[in-house]
Amino acid sequence: MFPLDTLTLRVRAHLADLRQHLREDDGYTTETVVVTALLAILALTVVGIIIAKVTAKANGIDLG
Repeated sequence: MFPLDTLTLRVRAHLADLRQHLREDDGYTTETVVVTALLAILALTVVGIIIAKVTAKANGIDLG
């Protein structure tokens, strides 16, 4: 076998491995988006609770 044939076979094998790896990670992006959205919703909920508590405390301060 010539060195060019060996190189061609190795490149083809490497490309096949890369294609297989890309197929295995198809759901990763969707999973990441869902987890990120849930964390954002949780963060907004926590911020809303904190704002409500701080506002209630501020309204309860007697200035007179």
